[in-house]
Amino acid sequence: MLIDSHAHLDSERYADDRAAMLSRAWEAGIGTVLAIGIGEHASGMDGALKLCREFNPQSDPESAQGAKFPHLYASAGVYPHNTPEADATILDQLDGLLAEPEVIACGEIGLDYYHEGAPHHIQRQGLIAQLEIAAARKRPILIHCRGTSESADAWDDLFLVLEDHWRPTGLGGVMHCFGGGWEQARRSLDLGFLISFAGNLTYPKAQPLRDVAARIPLDGILVETDAPWLAPAPDRGKRNEPAWVTRTAHALAGLLAVSDEEIASATTKNFLKLFRLGADVGNC
Repeated sequence: MLIDSHAHLDSERYADDRAAMLSRAWEAGIGTVLAIGIGEHASGMDGALKLCREFNPQSDPESAQGAKFPHLYASAGVYPHNTPEADATILDQLDGLLAEPEVIACGEIGLDYYHEGAPHHIQRQGLIAQLEIAAARKRPILIHCRGTSESADAWDDLFLVLEDHWRPTGLGGVMHCFGGGWEQARRSLDLGFLISFAGNLTYPKAQPLRDVAARIPLDGILVETDAPWLAPAPDRGKRNEPAWVTRTAHALAGLLAVSDEEIASATTKNFLKLFRLGADVGNC
Protein backbone atom coordinates (compact mmCIF):
# COMPACT_ATOMS: atom_id res chain seq x y z
CA MET A 1 0.00 0.00 0.00
CA LEU A 2 1.07 3.59 -0.59
CA ILE A 3 1.78 6.27 1.98
CA ASP A 4 0.70 9.87 1.40
CA SER A 5 3.51 11.60 3.23
CA HIS A 6 1.94 15.07 3.36
CA ALA A 7 -1.74 16.03 3.42
CA HIS A 8 -3.56 18.87 5.16
CA LEU A 9 -6.48 16.79 6.37
CA ASP A 10 -7.66 19.46 8.80
CA SER A 11 -8.50 21.81 5.91
CA GLU A 12 -12.00 23.26 6.00
CA ARG A 13 -12.37 22.03 2.42
CA TYR A 14 -12.94 18.55 3.89
CA ALA A 15 -15.42 19.68 6.52
CA ASP A 16 -18.41 18.11 4.79
CA ASP A 17 -16.93 14.78 3.69
CA ARG A 18 -13.73 14.08 5.63
CA ALA A 19 -14.71 10.50 6.52
CA ALA A 20 -15.76 9.73 2.96
CA MET A 21 -12.53 11.22 1.64
CA LEU A 22 -10.47 9.00 3.97
CA SER A 23 -12.53 5.98 2.98
CA ARG A 24 -11.78 6.67 -0.69
CA ALA A 25 -8.09 6.80 0.17
CA TRP A 26 -8.26 3.37 1.79
CA GLU A 27 -10.11 1.95 -1.19
CA ALA A 28 -7.43 3.38 -3.51
CA GLY A 29 -4.70 1.52 -1.62
CA ILE A 30 -3.46 4.25 0.69
CA GLY A 31 -2.49 2.60 3.95
CA THR A 32 -1.10 5.61 5.81
CA VAL A 33 -1.35 9.39 5.66
CA LEU A 34 0.85 11.90 7.46
CA ALA A 35 -1.56 14.69 8.44
CA ILE A 36 0.15 18.07 8.57
CA GLY A 37 -0.42 20.20 11.64
CA ILE A 38 0.13 23.87 10.91
CA GLY A 39 -3.41 25.26 11.03
CA GLU A 40 -4.54 28.58 9.65
CA HIS A 41 -2.73 30.14 12.59
CA ALA A 42 0.07 28.70 14.67
CA SER A 43 -2.20 27.99 17.62
CA GLY A 44 -4.16 25.58 15.42
CA MET A 45 -1.24 23.23 14.82
CA ASP A 46 -2.91 20.59 16.99
CA GLY A 47 -5.57 19.95 14.34
CA ALA A 48 -3.75 17.00 12.79
CA LEU A 49 -3.33 15.27 16.13
CA LYS A 50 -7.05 15.65 16.81
CA LEU A 51 -7.81 13.91 13.52
CA CYS A 52 -5.50 11.04 14.42
CA ARG A 53 -7.47 10.50 17.60
CA GLU A 54 -10.77 10.77 15.80
CA PHE A 55 -10.10 8.43 12.90
CA ASN A 56 -7.43 5.96 13.96
CA PRO A 57 -8.74 2.57 15.09
CA GLN A 58 -8.22 1.55 18.68
CA SER A 59 -8.42 -2.21 18.34
CA ASP A 60 -10.43 -2.80 15.19
CA PRO A 61 -9.68 -1.30 11.75
CA GLU A 62 -13.42 -0.84 11.34
CA SER A 63 -14.14 2.69 12.50
CA ALA A 64 -17.14 3.69 14.54
CA GLN A 65 -18.61 5.02 11.31
CA GLY A 66 -18.37 1.60 9.66
CA ALA A 67 -15.64 2.48 7.14
CA LYS A 68 -11.99 1.61 6.82
CA PHE A 69 -9.52 4.47 6.84
CA PRO A 70 -5.77 4.80 6.37
CA HIS A 71 -3.75 4.97 9.55
CA LEU A 72 -3.03 8.60 10.39
CA TYR A 73 0.10 10.11 11.85
CA ALA A 74 0.48 13.80 12.59
CA SER A 75 3.05 16.57 12.41
CA ALA A 76 3.13 19.91 14.17
CA GLY A 77 4.95 23.07 13.24
CA VAL A 78 4.76 26.78 12.52
CA TYR A 79 4.52 27.59 8.81
CA PRO A 80 7.07 30.17 7.57
CA HIS A 81 4.55 33.00 7.22
CA ASN A 82 3.17 32.30 10.70
CA THR A 83 6.56 32.62 12.39
CA PRO A 84 5.73 36.11 13.76
CA GLU A 85 3.26 34.22 15.99
CA ALA A 86 5.98 31.92 17.34
CA ASP A 87 6.26 33.37 20.84
CA ALA A 88 7.12 31.38 23.96
CA THR A 89 3.55 30.10 24.32
CA ILE A 90 3.42 28.79 20.76
CA LEU A 91 6.86 27.18 21.04
CA ASP A 92 5.80 25.51 24.30
CA GLN A 93 2.72 24.21 22.50
CA LEU A 94 4.91 22.81 19.73
CA ASP A 95 7.18 21.11 22.25
CA GLY A 96 4.20 19.48 23.93
CA LEU A 97 2.76 18.26 20.64
CA LEU A 98 6.05 16.73 19.54
CA ALA A 99 6.02 14.71 22.76
CA GLU A 100 2.80 12.95 21.67
CA PRO A 101 3.36 9.49 20.13
CA GLU A 102 1.18 10.19 17.09
CA VAL A 103 3.16 13.32 16.22
CA ILE A 104 6.13 11.91 14.35
CA ALA A 105 7.48 15.03 12.63
CA CYS A 106 7.99 18.76 13.07
CA GLY A 107 6.59 20.63 10.11
CA GLU A 108 5.97 21.94 7.76
CA ILE A 109 8.57 24.51 8.61
CA GLY A 110 11.12 26.36 6.50
CA LEU A 111 11.46 29.46 4.35
CA ASP A 112 9.09 31.02 1.82
CA TYR A 113 10.37 34.05 -0.07
CA TYR A 114 7.92 33.63 -2.95
CA HIS A 115 4.83 35.03 -1.24
CA GLU A 116 4.66 38.33 0.59
CA GLY A 117 4.46 37.59 4.28
CA ALA A 118 6.77 37.30 7.25
CA PRO A 119 10.09 39.12 6.92
CA HIS A 120 12.88 36.78 5.91
CA HIS A 121 14.89 37.25 9.10
CA ILE A 122 11.81 36.41 11.19
CA GLN A 123 11.29 33.25 9.16
CA ARG A 124 14.88 32.20 9.77
CA GLN A 125 14.63 32.91 13.50
CA GLY A 126 11.40 30.93 13.70
CA LEU A 127 12.94 28.04 11.79
CA ILE A 128 15.97 27.85 14.08
CA ALA A 129 13.79 27.92 17.19
CA GLN A 130 11.75 25.02 15.88
CA LEU A 131 14.83 23.04 14.87
CA GLU A 132 16.02 23.25 18.47
CA ILE A 133 12.72 21.87 19.75
CA ALA A 134 12.57 19.13 17.12
CA ALA A 135 16.14 18.10 17.92
CA ALA A 136 15.38 17.85 21.63
CA ARG A 137 12.32 15.70 20.85
CA LYS A 138 14.25 13.68 18.24
CA ARG A 139 11.68 14.33 15.54
CA PRO A 140 12.56 14.57 11.82
CA ILE A 141 11.49 17.77 10.08
CA LEU A 142 9.30 18.55 7.08
CA ILE A 143 10.74 21.42 5.08
CA HIS A 144 8.87 23.94 2.94
CA CYS A 145 11.21 25.97 0.75
CA ARG A 146 10.31 28.37 -2.03
CA GLY A 147 12.42 31.20 -3.40
CA THR A 148 11.54 34.40 -5.22
CA SER A 149 10.65 33.69 -8.86
CA GLU A 150 13.33 31.36 -10.26
CA SER A 151 15.88 32.35 -7.62
CA ALA A 152 17.60 29.96 -5.23
CA ASP A 153 17.75 32.60 -2.48
CA ALA A 154 15.55 30.74 -0.03
CA TRP A 155 17.37 27.48 -0.72
CA ASP A 156 20.75 29.12 -0.10
CA ASP A 157 19.57 30.52 3.21
CA LEU A 158 17.92 27.23 4.14
CA PHE A 159 21.07 25.19 3.62
CA LEU A 160 23.08 27.63 5.74
CA VAL A 161 20.63 27.10 8.60
CA LEU A 162 20.46 23.31 8.18
CA GLU A 163 24.22 22.90 8.02
CA ASP A 164 24.65 24.73 11.31
CA HIS A 165 21.55 23.69 13.22
CA TRP A 166 20.36 20.37 11.81
CA ARG A 167 23.06 18.27 10.19
CA PRO A 168 24.70 17.51 13.58
CA THR A 169 21.47 15.92 14.85
CA GLY A 170 21.50 13.18 12.19
CA LEU A 171 17.70 13.15 12.30
CA GLY A 172 17.08 14.04 8.66
CA GLY A 173 13.69 14.91 7.30
CA VAL A 174 11.66 15.49 4.15
CA MET A 175 11.95 18.13 1.48
CA HIS A 176 8.20 18.45 1.02
CA CYS A 177 6.69 19.14 -2.41
CA PHE A 178 10.16 19.44 -3.85
CA GLY A 179 10.50 22.12 -6.50
CA GLY A 180 14.21 22.79 -6.68
CA GLY A 181 16.85 21.77 -9.17
CA TRP A 182 19.37 18.95 -9.10
CA GLU A 183 21.84 20.94 -6.97
CA GLN A 184 19.22 21.46 -4.26
CA ALA A 185 18.20 17.80 -4.46
CA ARG A 186 21.80 16.64 -4.19
CA ARG A 187 22.47 18.82 -1.16
CA SER A 188 19.23 17.66 0.47
CA LEU A 189 20.15 14.00 0.03
CA ASP A 190 23.60 14.72 1.45
CA LEU A 191 21.95 16.18 4.56
CA GLY A 192 19.93 12.98 5.06
CA PHE A 193 16.64 14.24 3.64
CA LEU A 194 14.13 12.37 1.53
CA ILE A 195 12.79 14.14 -1.56
CA SER A 196 9.00 14.13 -1.73
CA PHE A 197 7.13 14.68 -4.99
CA ALA A 198 3.57 15.95 -5.27
CA GLY A 199 0.99 16.29 -8.04
CA ASN A 200 2.84 19.13 -9.75
CA LEU A 201 5.22 16.44 -11.04
CA THR A 202 2.49 15.57 -13.55
CA TYR A 203 1.95 19.07 -14.95
CA PRO A 204 2.86 19.74 -18.60
CA LYS A 205 5.37 22.49 -17.81
CA ALA A 206 7.11 20.50 -15.07
CA GLN A 207 9.68 18.79 -17.28
CA PRO A 208 12.63 20.31 -15.36
CA LEU A 209 11.20 18.80 -12.17
CA ARG A 210 10.70 15.45 -13.89
CA ASP A 211 14.32 15.57 -15.03
CA VAL A 212 15.39 15.95 -11.40
CA ALA A 213 13.05 13.19 -10.21
CA ALA A 214 14.51 10.78 -12.74
CA ARG A 215 17.91 11.16 -11.03
CA ILE A 216 16.80 10.52 -7.44
CA PRO A 217 17.70 7.05 -6.09
CA LEU A 218 14.83 4.85 -4.95
CA ASP A 219 15.99 5.05 -1.34
CA GLY A 220 15.70 8.85 -1.42
CA ILE A 221 12.07 9.42 -2.45
CA LEU A 222 8.58 9.84 -1.04
CA VAL A 223 5.24 10.70 -2.62
CA GLU A 224 2.61 13.08 -1.31
CA THR A 225 -0.49 14.99 -2.29
CA ASP A 226 -0.14 18.25 -0.33
CA ALA A 227 -3.92 17.92 -0.36
CA PRO A 228 -6.17 19.81 -0.74
CA TRP A 229 -3.78 21.57 -3.14
CA LEU A 230 -1.82 20.48 -6.22
CA ALA A 231 -4.22 17.91 -7.63
CA PRO A 232 -2.36 15.87 -10.26
CA ALA A 233 -3.23 15.96 -13.94
CA PRO A 234 -5.82 15.77 -15.39
CA ASP A 235 -7.63 17.25 -12.34
CA ARG A 236 -5.36 20.21 -11.71
CA GLY A 237 -7.29 22.97 -9.98
CA LYS A 238 -9.74 20.65 -8.26
CA ARG A 239 -9.65 19.80 -4.57
CA ASN A 240 -6.94 17.20 -4.10
CA GLU A 241 -7.21 14.23 -1.75
CA PRO A 242 -4.97 11.35 -0.58
CA ALA A 243 -6.50 8.79 -2.95
CA TRP A 244 -4.89 10.68 -5.83
CA VAL A 245 -1.33 10.13 -4.61
CA THR A 246 -1.50 6.98 -6.74
CA ARG A 247 -1.21 9.18 -9.85
CA THR A 248 1.96 10.87 -8.67
CA ALA A 249 3.41 7.49 -7.71
CA HIS A 250 2.60 6.14 -11.19
CA ALA A 251 4.28 9.13 -12.84
CA LEU A 252 7.35 8.70 -10.66
CA ALA A 253 7.52 4.99 -11.47
CA GLY A 254 7.62 5.84 -15.15
CA LEU A 255 10.44 8.33 -14.67
CA LEU A 256 12.51 5.82 -12.71
CA ALA A 257 11.65 2.89 -15.02
CA VAL A 258 10.24 0.75 -12.24
CA SER A 259 6.80 -0.70 -11.53
CA ASP A 260 4.10 0.95 -9.48
CA GLU A 261 4.60 -1.83 -6.93
CA GLU A 262 8.29 -0.99 -6.62
CA ILE A 263 7.51 2.67 -6.02
CA ALA A 264 4.99 1.74 -3.34
CA SER A 265 7.46 -0.61 -1.68
CA ALA A 266 10.37 1.85 -1.81
CA THR A 267 8.47 4.89 -0.57
CA THR A 268 6.89 2.90 2.25
CA LYS A 269 10.28 1.54 3.31
CA ASN A 270 11.77 5.04 3.21
CA PHE A 271 8.94 6.49 5.30
CA LEU A 272 9.18 3.77 7.94
CA LYS A 273 12.94 4.11 8.19
CA LEU A 274 12.96 7.90 8.50
CA PHE A 275 10.29 7.98 11.18
CA ARG A 276 11.47 4.79 12.91
CA LEU A 277 8.13 3.05 12.57
CA GLY A 278 7.24 -0.63 12.52
CA ALA A 279 6.46 -2.49 9.30
CA ASP A 280 2.87 -3.04 10.47
CA VAL A 281 2.01 0.63 9.96
CA GLY A 282 -1.51 1.12 8.64
CA ASN A 283 -4.80 -0.72 8.94
CA CYS A 284 -3.68 -3.84 7.09
